Amino acid sequence: MSLFSDSDLTCNNFLSGRVRLWQPRSGYRAGVDPVLLAAAVPATRGHTVLELGCGAGAAILCLLARVPGAQGVGVELQPAYADLARRNAIENDASLEVVEADLSALPAELKQRQFDHVIANPPYYRAGAHSSANDQGRSIALGEGTPLDIWFDTAAKRLAPRGYLHMVQKADRLPDMLAGCAGRLGSVEVLPLAARLDRTAELVILRARKGGKAAFRLHAPLILHVGERHEKDGDSYTTQVSDVLRNGAALPVFSGQ
Repeated sequence: MSLFSDSDLTCNNFLSGRVRLWQPRSGYRAGVDPVLLAAAVPATRGHTVLELGCGAGAAILCLLARVPGAQGVGVELQPAYADLARRNAIENDASLEVVEADLSALPAELKQRQFDHVIANPPYYRAGAHSSANDQGRSIALGEGTPLDIWFDTAAKRLAPRGYLHMVQKADRLPDMLAGCAGRLGSVEVLPLAARLDRTAELVILRARKGGKAAFRLHAPLILHVGERHEKDGDSYTTQVSDVLRNGAALPVFSGQ
């Protein structure tokens, strides 16, 4: 994939401008999912964070903006997006190293390192289970090329003892996520994300811990919007979600955070 030119890009504000993100005008574009994922991670100063499939860097850059003194590494398969993540790291003055690699075949140097946290926002759809996008980068970002089990295997190997994995995925992939944790990670907690009250959760954030022994925990859904329907001209996010999206607040819904 050729690198993006400036005319191919837009620069968008995240966290009310604390993160300025260059992203493709017509390719894969980050929404609220990576911001909520970043907010769920209990990182503190000095912690190391690895993002698998970092794209242009939305999730990890939001996390690094919230946690000064943390250090990040992003792994990205697509050269154009890896290059974009490097640019975004520089322009946001973030301590982020970007490695262009397939997560199932990481460079030897990276295989020698362990991290306090691993985060991931894998493609939501199984191979062949979604309509193909006109843009190749978007198609790769949305459609699973690497089996979800390999994401969990890679994450578990790169986590330091007692380190946390956080992953956002479609709710119907939860059985696959739990299978991915089996024998690798414990203390599993799941936070469903529902658009409104009385709506079915379409996404979940899963937390699991290397060496964790606590019982499985299913949290009450995080409701994203108030009201029964979308109001075109209104900001309908709940107070908690708005605080995350606008002010870079943490999302302290998991135990121990």
